[in-house]
Amino acid sequence: MQPIGKYIVIVGVILVVVGLLVWFAGDKLNWFGNLPGDVRVEKKNVKIFAPFTTMLLLSILLSLLMWLFRKFF
Repeated sequence: MQPIGKYIVIVGVILVVVGLLVWFAGDKLNWFGNLPGDVRVEKKNVKIFAPFTTMLLLSILLSLLMWLFRKFF
């Protein structure tokens, strides 16, 4: 059970760091979710938001970070 606790702590630290970045740099990230290719449908009683381009870029960035992490560690 020791390794699982270690992983939970690492994930927690990562979440805190990401949270602090969003908190302090949130006003500079207003483009995030408003990229071309992000679908937004707003009608009378329905609101649909599907951030396809944003999630694609986020997936590429996270894949690159994980590849770098695995390569060096």
